[in-house]
Amino acid sequence: MAESSASDSGASHETVRNVALIVLDTARATNIGGHASSGDRGESSSASTATFESIDERTMPALTSIADDGTAFERAFATAPWTLPSHASMFTGTYPSEHGAHGGHTYLTDTLRTLPEAFADAGYETVGVSNNTWITDEFGFDRGFDTLRRGWQYVQSDVDMGTVIRAEYLGGKIRAARERLFEGNPLVNTANIVYSELLQPTHDDGAERTTEWVGDWLRNREDDRPFFLFCNYIEPHVEYKPAREYAEPFLPEDGSYEEALEIRQDPRAYDVGDYEITDREFDLLRALYRGEQAYVDDHIATLRDHLEATGEWEDTLVVICGDHGEHVGEHDFFGHQYNLYDTLLHVPLVCHGGPFTDGGRREDLVQLLDLPATLCEAAGFSDPTLDAQGRSRSFHPTTDDRPREAIFAEYVAPQPSIERLEARFGEGELPDRVYEFDRKLRTIRTPEEKYVVGDDGFERLHDLETDPLEETDLSQEKTDRTEALGQRLEAHFEGITDDTETGSVAMRDSTKERLADLGYL
Repeated sequence: MAESSASDSGASHETVRNVALIVLDTARATNIGGHASSGDRGESSSASTATFESIDERTMPALTSIADDGTAFERAFATAPWTLPSHASMFTGTYPSEHGAHGGHTYLTDTLRTLPEAFADAGYETVGVSNNTWITDEFGFDRGFDTLRRGWQYVQSDVDMGTVIRAEYLGGKIRAARERLFEGNPLVNTANIVYSELLQPTHDDGAERTTEWVGDWLRNREDDRPFFLFCNYIEPHVEYKPAREYAEPFLPEDGSYEEALEIRQDPRAYDVGDYEITDREFDLLRALYRGEQAYVDDHIATLRDHLEATGEWEDTLVVICGDHGEHVGEHDFFGHQYNLYDTLLHVPLVCHGGPFTDGGRREDLVQLLDLPATLCEAAGFSDPTLDAQGRSRSFHPTTDDRPREAIFAEYVAPQPSIERLEARFGEGELPDRVYEFDRKLRTIRTPEEKYVVGDDGFERLHDLETDPLEETDLSQEKTDRTEALGQRLEAHFEGITDDTETGSVAMRDSTKERLADLGYL
């Protein structure tokens, strides 16, 4: 167990009693309060002049209000474009190549210390609720939590039927259910499947039960320790299916709610060219996506109400962020795989409480892997092991840590793999561009430029001041800048090798088989 102690800075600036980390799964970059940054715009699949108004006061008034009273970070970035590696970075302060949780190795090794472990050893009650089936004990994310609830389970059970939810088509759901039904109590397993697939409201992926549970927990807790609370709300993840009242305000004038819901939402099938989505249909899908954001915003408001009603709001640092973004037609992609565009890496980040109250808007570069250093500093303790293992830099207002001059991100392995895409869609049936996805990508991004390189020789350079949508590749035209950024990127990751062979956290064989069947391995 690593030693936790009061930090030198903890005695010299305001600290908070509790910490709540709220992750909005698949929430792309925000322009809270209508202050749009150029990087927040996206284009429809064929019209680069069209713009996509992202999260704002109209879409997410509760988040906007918290940002107005707290601190909004205009330039916050994930280290990876999908849930598993991004959460692992948030929990460990390391990059995907360091923590080893990615498409080629789908669990978090137990050789690394996690943020919940640091808070637990510092004397906190640690509670988590996950609505994403990747963030569970089976993938190594339970360490340090007194309680980690599975939001998709009607009855909490050690047997996880989440793979049924992860399946993207009926055959996969049936296989997943059959393989796991008789592990543990089959009646409980059946109840959880029936709830998740048939009884759970179609517009809700666990948000309502999560918010209610957190409210009950806050009202009834008798523990006098401070708390660390983690919540993953999976809205606005595919499939986008908000209730009518949330979607209709964002629909185009000639579009209907029914028409929008009829559009096929199968990102992997779209990316491999199995079907097409028109510009109009993407406009409708963007309306549904914003409706999902509006729905989860109501739950942010209710969470705030619960914290205020129990007297915890003023004593709690509340951090709300996306874990990664989403393509809704931009760059001819749907979903969040196979690339490192800002559409996937630029995320909302809002902090409220303690030193972040009345902090305004900050445009300095920060990464989600900076959360461990920041949250520990805000809580007034240090964790030497957590500090030493990673690259986390505190963005606390009075920190001694150096501000970032650039951010870095990785896409270590395709997810799902090309082999799994071939298994689903047919060997030899994939378009040529899909085989190009079979590569490792890394990127360096400064306020002015962005360089992306693949281990297959792929590279792109973008001038973000004139090309915020990353449409024009300048790597062959500006060879000096390409070389300079490439060297800087290589130096940053020098000596890092993929951590995929260490640790004792292992997936069950049945899990590996199910994930392969469902296209995740």
